[in-house]
Amino acid sequence: MEPSVPKQKTTPKDFFLYFGAMVTLYWSAGALLALLFTIIDTALHDALTYYADPYSSGIRFAIASLIVVFPISLYLLRTIKREITNDTGKLHLSVRRWLYSLTIFVTAVTLVIDLITILNSFLGGELTTSFVLKVLAVFVVAGLVFWYSLTELRITSEGSVSVRKEFMYGALALVFLAVIYGFIVMGSPSRIRSLRFDIDRVSALQTIQGQLVNYWQQKGKLATTLADLEDPISGFKVPMDPKTGAPYEFILGAKNAFQLCATFEQDSTSSTASSMYTKPYGAGEDSWVHKTGRTCFDRTIDPEFYPVRPKGM
Repeated sequence: MEPSVPKQKTTPKDFFLYFGAMVTLYWSAGALLALLFTIIDTALHDALTYYADPYSSGIRFAIASLIVVFPISLYLLRTIKREITNDTGKLHLSVRRWLYSLTIFVTAVTLVIDLITILNSFLGGELTTSFVLKVLAVFVVAGLVFWYSLTELRITSEGSVSVRKEFMYGALALVFLAVIYGFIVMGSPSRIRSLRFDIDRVSALQTIQGQLVNYWQQKGKLATTLADLEDPISGFKVPMDPKTGAPYEFILGAKNAFQLCATFEQDSTSSTASSMYTKPYGAGEDSWVHKTGRTCFDRTIDPEFYPVRPKGM
């Protein structure tokens, strides 16, 4: 039987140290799971998924959180260990017992909720491989946090105050590999910047195409130049290239045919680019698939689909 230990009073420093360590630990675990799920969805792209952006604000936030918040969490946990080494009485702080117990509870609840969500997606037709990998990711991340918290909660003697190297090194390796692989799947920030410029170009061409169709329906003929589309009353102004400021090309063809051209920085058929924006824009004649460099899109207005509106309407 261990001798009774005088109850230590929790100081503001103790409270904020433990509170900060737990909050950053939760944050890091959530960010890691979000990153792993996105990597799985991108690497194992499901045809049933309508739109998957591998560099959306969500995944950017996850990577940024892991780069900034996770080291803070490790630092705070190591600081707690040093505090206990200097004063083993801090093993019996009430804030320590409460927060580690809360972490065990939160981890268990999160594990159940995540498994229900993943299983629901699987029953809805998600790929089996994706389902298995997501379940594995949840068990690994939640299991690490659960194991660490339970182990810390059970420590009652000064002989067990050493830093849990298994957790520290294992978690650090997992986060490092996830972030590196995340960048491999997504591409570099400069590449993503180029892809986002291309998305803006496609969006601008879609807007111009819509205005050309509207011009046709109003006047019964195609515009001869893009300047014809500008309207000070409606406020429409023909968009320019978002990076260079150069105008887009409009080439008038025979009958109701025309071409819209732009110079793109990336190939939209690459894995990252196609998952970012090709599918939502459709396929067939209205497809906006493009190669790197100057690309022209052929369009022909069908009068049956887009009839000229009667005068006065």
